[in-house]
Amino acid sequence: MNNNSKIILDLAVTLDGFIEGPNGEIDWCIMEPEMNFTAFLNQIDAIIYGRKSYDLWGSYTPDDEQENDDQLMWQLIHSKNKYVFTNQTRSNHDQTQFIKPKDMYTTVNDIKTQQQKDIWLYGGSELITSFIKHDLIDEYRLSIHPVVLGTGKPLFENIHKQLNLSHVQTNTFKSGVVQLIYSKD
Repeated sequence: MNNNSKIILDLAVTLDGFIEGPNGEIDWCIMEPEMNFTAFLNQIDAIIYGRKSYDLWGSYTPDDEQENDDQLMWQLIHSKNKYVFTNQTRSNHDQTQFIKPKDMYTTVNDIKTQQQKDIWLYGGSELITSFIKHDLIDEYRLSIHPVVLGTGKPLFENIHKQLNLSHVQTNTFKSGVVQLIYSKD
């Protein structure tokens, strides 16, 4: 058992603070080898999803014509334990557990003790808001993309208290993406 596992919110966000376009678009999201997303995936054992995000991406398989790097990235993602917070009743399967969000704080801390590595909080926005309200995010990794959407799904919604964070690191990439890493105080 490991109590040192961290919950890491790692998300792409537009310059104006959206995590997806008004119709769920993420075509603005830049993935480049320099970002070394594989290193992040190797740092985690598990992924936490909300139900909507899981339904979109939890078992996503890229088309055969997509680059081999994309195929390998998705294989690595799907090799992780998955925890899906949902009010729907679903049966657990393979490495995926569906969890009713009753006592979120206790449940998340139980998940942390079961992992050897860190845990990626994938989202969506409602789940992120719940994690913030329950003070469950240990690290924020926001990759700010050089695009303004004007409308869409905001990163932070219904946060009614100040959250103080400590700057850990800034990474700048050739594409113009700037990754900001913060830990909670």
